[in-house]
Amino acid sequence: MNPAAPISESLLSLAFALLLLAPLAVAGVALINVGLGRSRSAAQTLLGNLAMAAVAVLLFALVGSAFAGALPGGTGHILTLAGKPWSLAGTGPWFANGLATAPLQAQLTLLFEIAAVALCVLLPWGSGEDRVGLLPGIAIAALIAVFFFPLAAHWNWGTGWLASLGVNFGLGHGFLDAGGAATIHVLGGLAALSVVWIAGPRRGKFPKEGFSTAMPGHNAVYVLFGCLLTLIGWQAFNAAGALLWMHAPLTALPQAVLNTVLSAAAGLGATFAVTRTRFGKPDASLCANGWMAGLVASSATAAVVSPLAAVFVGLVAGIATPLLVELFELALSIDDPSGAIGVHAISGLWGLLAAGIFSSSTGQFLAQLVGITALLGFFLPLIYFVFLLVNRYLPFRVDADGERMGLDLHELGGGAYPEFVIHRDESYR
Repeated sequence: MNPAAPISESLLSLAFALLLLAPLAVAGVALINVGLGRSRSAAQTLLGNLAMAAVAVLLFALVGSAFAGALPGGTGHILTLAGKPWSLAGTGPWFANGLATAPLQAQLTLLFEIAAVALCVLLPWGSGEDRVGLLPGIAIAALIAVFFFPLAAHWNWGTGWLASLGVNFGLGHGFLDAGGAATIHVLGGLAALSVVWIAGPRRGKFPKEGFSTAMPGHNAVYVLFGCLLTLIGWQAFNAAGALLWMHAPLTALPQAVLNTVLSAAAGLGATFAVTRTRFGKPDASLCANGWMAGLVASSATAAVVSPLAAVFVGLVAGIATPLLVELFELALSIDDPSGAIGVHAISGLWGLLAAGIFSSSTGQFLAQLVGITALLGFFLPLIYFVFLLVNRYLPFRVDADGERMGLDLHELGGGAYPEFVIHRDESYR
């Protein structure tokens, strides 16, 4: 794989076809978010997924893409240090001007990033479901689409300073993030962590210190079917990313797709084994999270590791998933209904690290560490403090009465399941 090699028109046509399938990952994650939430907030959760994705697509295409530098325009915001250029942000055209006349590769770059930002904004929404309102959710999506995601996309893909670590400092191929493990999943997972810290847990989740009340998702069928949809979208993301960001040849794509499947299967199998051993029976929602954790880890590794290594990457992600749920809830009192923090942020970080571990390129592991440090040291505090500021003027959390009655009635005036009686939790009686 040679990042400097030109991409043929036939491969770009293939990338376009793949990008038509990528939104299935968005649809799958939206279904998973709904299924893992409470029945009395199901319609609000799904509408929030759709509204946040719509806002993110609009704002990124019209504004954020200029900072990402997807379309050609200007030299970018470059800082020169130690005699090396550090490209910090793009200077592309506003409002996607010139899209029709831009090179095909630039057009596909914009399409890839639009699908990616739509997926990214769903992660904090899933973690904050059952207590975060629609308007704050839309504000979160807007901030990610205009500021955080474009900056990360420019750094990690194209000509950004992390992607250029190989050219400037001889660190392998530069920071590798072909399928968006960092730009989509770690970024979205860190946003999810910030939302959970600010909004706090759902009422009744932690009745006493050191105790956690089980609040299972209301529809395991949505969750498991969502997992099947995500597989198609992930294969498209990983294959298209390998073409656009790594300039992989056609012969490398079947293995990238196979590695995606193997990592997901290994992740589910590992979580199945762990939950059956610990609880006597496998847990459906945790197994779904194990599947997703394998997919997220593959976003960094599918195009760069062997099939056996892909299985190992998925196994580690799947073993860690149920253990992280217990750690977050019992030790840290973090209430994350969708599991986005562990599934997307932690598994994404593991995948990025694994891409360096299994690489034969000199300095690749160090390049991955630099990228991980930038994500945790720069984006996490930035996202948290910006969200904290917004929360002062537009509180993320709905009032107590709204949470008691359910967000469907509180924000939409009607429930998702009007023909069924939805009982309140014991903790609200």
